[in-house]
Amino acid sequence: MTVLKKREVVNGLKRKGFSPSESDHKHLVFHVNSKKTSIFTFVSHGSNEIDDYLINRMAIQVKLEKNQFIDLINCPLTNEDYLKELKSQGYCFT
Repeated sequence: MTVLKKREVVNGLKRKGFSPSESDHKHLVFHVNSKKTSIFTFVSHGSNEIDDYLINRMAIQVKLEKNQFIDLINCPLTNEDYLKELKSQGYCFT
């Protein structure tokens, strides 16, 4: 079972282009070239750790497999790699 620190997840997502929503700090939205996209995820307030179930849910929300999401947080998956993955799934950011 995988467990990630909430702080590390939020900071990792921010490094990759996610920003807190203006209306709700539990909601992180992906931005490309300072433009908001339709890709987002929620971060639970409950615990300081994110368990396996929530990691899977967050990965689905940001359009990745669980192992890709963990790589996105821990930095092996770069912002450019993430954009390539999204484009391969049919997302267009122009």
